[in-house]
Amino acid sequence: MDEVRPTSGAQAHGLVPLFPPGLQAIYGECRRLYPEQANPLQVTAIVKYWLGGPDPLDYISMYRNGGCPAQDVQEHWHYVSFGLSDLYGDNRVHEFTGADGPSGFGFELTFRLKREVGETAPPTWPAELMQGLARYVFQSENTFCSGDHVSWHSPLDNSESRIQHMLLTEDPQMQPIQTPFGCVSFLQIVGVCTEELQAAQQWNGQGILELMRGVRVAGGPWLITDMRRGETIFDIDPHLQQERVDQGIETEGSNLSGVSAKCVWDDLSRPPEDEEDSRSICIGSQPRRLSDKDTEQIRETLRKGLEFNSKTALPPINSQRQNHERPQSRKDSLESESSAAIVPHELVRTRQLESVHLKFNQESGTLLPLCLRGRLLHGRHFTYKSINGDTAITFVSTGVEGAFATEEHPYAAHGPWLQILLTEEFVEQMLGDLQELNTREETKLPKEYSWPEKKLKISVLPDSVFDNPLQ
Repeated sequence: MDEVRPTSGAQAHGLVPLFPPGLQAIYGECRRLYPEQANPLQVTAIVKYWLGGPDPLDYISMYRNGGCPAQDVQEHWHYVSFGLSDLYGDNRVHEFTGADGPSGFGFELTFRLKREVGETAPPTWPAELMQGLARYVFQSENTFCSGDHVSWHSPLDNSESRIQHMLLTEDPQMQPIQTPFGCVSFLQIVGVCTEELQAAQQWNGQGILELMRGVRVAGGPWLITDMRRGETIFDIDPHLQQERVDQGIETEGSNLSGVSAKCVWDDLSRPPEDEEDSRSICIGSQPRRLSDKDTEQIRETLRKGLEFNSKTALPPINSQRQNHERPQSRKDSLESESSAAIVPHELVRTRQLESVHLKFNQESGTLLPLCLRGRLLHGRHFTYKSINGDTAITFVSTGVEGAFATEEHPYAAHGPWLQILLTEEFVEQMLGDLQELNTREETKLPKEYSWPEKKLKISVLPDSVFDNPLQ
């Protein structure tokens, strides 16, 4: 990238600056860290996203970082994305909403990769990894937050590495910046093993990241990814699992409030021919669309749950787009003017169901014990949001406020969004019945679990059922 030129003179004469202001602001933060690397190696989208290209990130810059011997931080490559935030301010990619809020999605991605001995140029595979994450954000409109996890299920560099998933955290060196188009923070990708991902799901991502900071080969203070790492933090220090993770789950529960999943649900309390039956959202039929309000509430539920959050209230159903600030209290989140105005109208179309059948693929099914033990027993909620349509299933405990499922009517739906309220006694019973899902071994599918007295059935099915719904 060429050196950024001063723009004050050009702007004074009404001329367009050489570099778009959003791009210039990010580049300025990079120059603060790397004043000697004014022209870093870069991966550039051949056809820009706003011209119909497939890659949302216009650029990924790659810097050589010398580390910090005083903190025992090793030398590494540092990758920085350009494109998740608003670089141009002219609505070509992101809608410009003013300088006070987030710029675009409000963040850019970074990645730190251990530099191998004799390596003179940075590998370029992290650029494609970052493009893949960016495509997910653009297509789903779901943003990332520090502590989030990404289940990738494949070595990040397409090798035989054990590093097959990701956690996200604040970049330790890059500071949030204010641009003319809003604020931008920098979220760093951290490569993790399957066992570390599972621990993050069962407890919380921030806790696992903190453990990794204390283990040099697992990342150290700056969480540098080493694709040749063959041991998990639990292999290196077995006490971490029992003394930190298991104890954290027991005392704090899980901080994961939801996942994207392969799932559907059936309303068994009405005949299939009933047009109002929720079978209209089942496999092999045209799904009913979620309302904008429901979609936004689910999105906010998923986003907030992936941050540290001691509150048990579901976000209010709100006709306006939720801002990115957490509710200050339950009263604020449930009795605000906006929610008071809309909830009575929404409750009119809530359908109480007598009997339901839930269907999950194996990966989603193995998270049911986490949902029950790590979330509901701690008075929280957990949402499965279908990746194949608008279906959503939210489990809630009796301590959650703002839910439309109640103890009197534990199964309730807004269109394709189902809420299930489970008492603590029933949760304990289900945990015992679902115990085999805790094992990491492959379970022979299909598996079916039924609680006739509660009129609830759960099936764990092969992926093919969800991938080929008409077969």
